[in-house]
Amino acid sequence: MAQPAQADEPAQPGQPARTSPFRELLPFWQVTLAAFLGWFLDAFDQVVLLLALPDIGKSLGASLVAMGLVITAQSAGRVLGNTGWGWLADRYGRKLTFMVGVIWFAVFSGAAGLAWSYAAMLAIQFLFGIGFGGEWTASAALLMESVPARTRPLASAIMMSGYEFGFFAAAAAQAVILPHYGWRALFFIGIAPALLAIFIRIGVPESPVWLKARARGAHTAKAPRPRLRLGPAALQAIAFMLFLQFQNAAMYSFYPSLLRDVHHFTPGMVFPASAAYCVGSILGKPVCGRLALRFGVRGVLLAYLALTVLIVVPFASGGTLTVLLAGAFAMGFFGNSVFALVPHYLSQRFPSDVRSFGMGVSYAFAAMGQGIAGFVVPWGGGMIGLARAIELFVVAGSAATALVAAREPARLPGAEMEGDETA
Repeated sequence: MAQPAQADEPAQPGQPARTSPFRELLPFWQVTLAAFLGWFLDAFDQVVLLLALPDIGKSLGASLVAMGLVITAQSAGRVLGNTGWGWLADRYGRKLTFMVGVIWFAVFSGAAGLAWSYAAMLAIQFLFGIGFGGEWTASAALLMESVPARTRPLASAIMMSGYEFGFFAAAAAQAVILPHYGWRALFFIGIAPALLAIFIRIGVPESPVWLKARARGAHTAKAPRPRLRLGPAALQAIAFMLFLQFQNAAMYSFYPSLLRDVHHFTPGMVFPASAAYCVGSILGKPVCGRLALRFGVRGVLLAYLALTVLIVVPFASGGTLTVLLAGAFAMGFFGNSVFALVPHYLSQRFPSDVRSFGMGVSYAFAAMGQGIAGFVVPWGGGMIGLARAIELFVVAGSAATALVAAREPARLPGAEMEGDETA
C-alpha cells in the first residue's frame, strides 16, 4: 500500500508517492552521525587514559610497564564487549545494543576518575573496555546495514574519522585541564557521552537488514539458530584485525609517553604533535574511503601499509620538532587512515544473520592485538628504547597485516545485503 506523499509535489493517482532528496538522505545522515559521534566519544574517553598515562602512574605508584597492563586490561574487557554485544545486537537489534553500549562506557569512564589504587584502575578499565567494544560493534553493523551499498566505503570512513576528532578533543582537554585540575577531571568529562543515547533513541532508525532478518526468522521459527562459521572470509577478518590493531596500538598507545619521556615535551607541547596526527587522520580517512571506491579496498590497504613502514622512523625518532610534526601528520594521513575501511571490510565477510557477532569476534581479536602491544612495546622499550620499539612493532604489524590482506577469499558472504540494488 502506497504511503501518503511527503514531498512538495503530491503523488499522482495510481503512482507511488515521491519524496524529496533531503528526506531520502535523512536516514543516511542520522545513522552516520550517530556512529561518528559514538566513535568520537569512545575515542575521547580512551585517549585521555593514554595522554595521562605518566601522570596516573605517578599518582598510583605504577611504572610505565604496569600502566601498559592497564591498557591490556581494557583490551580484555573489549574482547568480552565485542563478542557479547555482537551476539546481543544480532538477537535484540543494533539500535538498542548501541544505546546500552554508550551508557555503559560513559559510566565507567567517569568511574575512572575515582580510582583510588592501581588495582581499582585495572578493574575499572576492564569494565570500561566492555562498553567500548560493544558500542563499536553495534554501531558499525547498524551503519553498514543502513546505508546504500555504493556509499558504504565512504560511510565507513566518516564513522572511523570520529576517532581522530575524539583524539583531538582529548588532546586539547589534556593541554588545558591536566596542568590545572589533574588527570581525574579528564575522566569526569567522559560521563557526557551518555547524552548520545537520547539522540540514538529518538533520531536513529533500526537496521532495515536486521528487521528483515527478524521477520524472516519469525516465519521460520523451527529453523536452527544461525551460527558463525569460520570460513576463509571470517578467518581473514579475524587475522586482519588482530595484526592491524597490534600495529595501530604500537603506533599510538605510547606516543604521548614517547613525546614526554624521550623527546622531553611538556603536557602542553604534546598537543601540537597530537593535533598534527589527528588532522592527518581527519583528512586522510575520507580520502582513503574515496580511493577505495575507485581502486578497490585491497589495493588501497596494501599501499597505505607500505607507506606506514616508510613513515614510522621520522614519526618516532624525528630529530627536530619540524620532522616530528611532519611525521605525525603523515602517520595520521596514511598509517591510521587504513581504519577508515574496517567497518566495510568486516561487514563483507559475514552474512546478515551473524554479521554483528562476526564483526564483534573480529574486533575482539583486535582488542587482543592491542593488549599484546600494550605489554610488548614498553617491554621492548626497556631493552632497545621506546622509539625503536615502536618502529620495530609497527613494521612487524604492517607486514603481517599486508600478508593477510594480500589475497581475497573466493566468496564474501556479506558482499550483498538484503535490499541492495542488483542492476
